[in-house]
Amino acid sequence: MTRTRAPLRLLFGLLLPIAGIAAVPAASAESKEYVITMGNMSYGRVPTGIKVGDTIVWVNQDSVIHSATARDRSFDVRANPGQKVRMTVKKAGTIPFYCTFHSMMRGTLTVSN
Repeated sequence: MTRTRAPLRLLFGLLLPIAGIAAVPAASAESKEYVITMGNMSYGRVPTGIKVGDTIVWVNQDSVIHSATARDRSFDVRANPGQKVRMTVKKAGTIPFYCTFHSMMRGTLTVSN
C-alpha cells in the first residue's frame, strides 16, 4: 500500500460507521467432508453437492488395495485395506475416476465452485 492511500483508507474506515454504513466481512463458506467407500470391488455412492475446498475421505473396506485416480490426473488416491485417505477437492467440473488396480471400478465426481 502506498503512503497516499493509507490515509484515505483510514478516513473511509472512520466515515463509513458515521454514515450508517457498516463494513461487513464476507461470509466464508464452510468446507464439508464427504465419505466414499471402496468395498466389494466397487465404489460406494458418490455424494452430490461437492464443492472446491471440500474434503473427501476415501475408505477402503476391502481386503485389497484400491485407488481413486482421476482420468484427467487431477488426483490419485491410493488406499490399503482398512485405510482411510483424506483428499481436498481442488478442481471444479465433472471428473471421471477409476481404480488403477481394478478396471471395473469407476465413478464420477461432480464438483462446483
